[in-house]
Amino acid sequence: MTYQNYSLAQLQQIDAAHHLHPFTDHKDLRDAGSRVITHAKGPFIYDASGNEILDGMAGLWCVAIGYGRDELAEAAYAQMKELPYYNSFFRCSTPTPILLSQKLAEIAPSNMNQVFYGSSGSEANDTALRLVRWYWMLEGKPQKNRVISRHMAYHGSTITGASLGGMQGMHDQLGGGVPNIAHVMMPYAYELAHPGESDHDFGLRAAKAVEDEILRAGPENVAAFIGEPVQGAGGVKIPPASYWPEIQRICRKYDVLLMLDEVITGYGRTGDWFAAQSMGIEADTITTAKALTSGYQPLSALFVSDRLAATIVGKGGEFYHGYTYSGHPVACAVALKNLEIIEREGMIERVRDETGPYLAKSLKERIEGHDLVGEVRTFGFLGAIEIVKDKATRRRFQPAGSAAVLVRDHAIANGMMLRATGDTMILSPPLIWTKDTIDMACDRIVKALDAAKEDLRNAA
Repeated sequence: MTYQNYSLAQLQQIDAAHHLHPFTDHKDLRDAGSRVITHAKGPFIYDASGNEILDGMAGLWCVAIGYGRDELAEAAYAQMKELPYYNSFFRCSTPTPILLSQKLAEIAPSNMNQVFYGSSGSEANDTALRLVRWYWMLEGKPQKNRVISRHMAYHGSTITGASLGGMQGMHDQLGGGVPNIAHVMMPYAYELAHPGESDHDFGLRAAKAVEDEILRAGPENVAAFIGEPVQGAGGVKIPPASYWPEIQRICRKYDVLLMLDEVITGYGRTGDWFAAQSMGIEADTITTAKALTSGYQPLSALFVSDRLAATIVGKGGEFYHGYTYSGHPVACAVALKNLEIIEREGMIERVRDETGPYLAKSLKERIEGHDLVGEVRTFGFLGAIEIVKDKATRRRFQPAGSAAVLVRDHAIANGMMLRATGDTMILSPPLIWTKDTIDMACDRIVKALDAAKEDLRNAA
């Protein structure tokens, strides 16, 4: 049975009858009908109506090497034939996670030489919290169990991930999350900087919010600070250059571990294998997923620093934690081939030296001057476009987020997949984009902005 035997209307009807989607208003979706994506190739996705759409989100921040890569399908097929599954429990392992662990230790920051596998970034962040708290128990400091995060941070949608994250809507639905997690201001200069405050000074002030929370809770009670190098789902919020060095100084001063969430930024998006390398951050844990397999298989990898590993191996008994699919042999085989392709085709160097700077230049020159745009910002192959009603005052349209959704819908209608987060349009292209692809994207974004401007004018 294949989907070609069904009409779009039939697929939408079945979808509405049986399929609960993530992050969805289900009544709204079922009234409108789902957009059914049927196939994809290179940088493009195609829907059931035959529309070609340039994917500006790399699936969901993950399809680094683009769609339709036969090598990844062949790697999965070969591994499935040889050994489709075995677990990593009971002192067992399989070859592909062993070899992937070696490869990840080779490309990771130098203080990271141990890996724990799951199937998603959410799972990896659950593991990171468990591991950090266990570390302090082994060190004889069980009271050191508080974690500091940031408002609008995204660390997954499990109970632990949502608790670590700073999305208020998710907290409201939890009805009570994991205890001993606090949230402080985000390094979002566009809205939070004081008039006349330099980026440098703002970065130091945003970092001081972490120090203030450590002192409020007592350093003897604070286990870790967790942060994304660039806050992705929260709106591609890029901190000033002063922020992360100051965060690192503060963490070291009070012996607070640094948990880095690179689920979005890992595997080439910032022009290095990891943003930790781009920004000079030395972390104690690094959460990765998404582009590890380019989304072709579900897989996450939590990197664990030598400091933590020494205690966990040297002092620990059994770590009562793990997943059925930890180190899944097929997912790990796909990851190995994916990393090989990224390396072989020089994708990271191209983002760093050519397409990343060209994306920044193009958005600045072609998009930032538009009447609806307050600011554009980029870091490597991450981009954000702030939608405003008034450029001078930075006043937003009401209700909040409505104008960005309008821009998004016009973008898709013009063959460009963008995501709206609040009043921010966000971009996370596949690493295979060329200068020509970036030009195409800018053309389509301008058309979307123009169409949204006209709609907003008519509605006023």
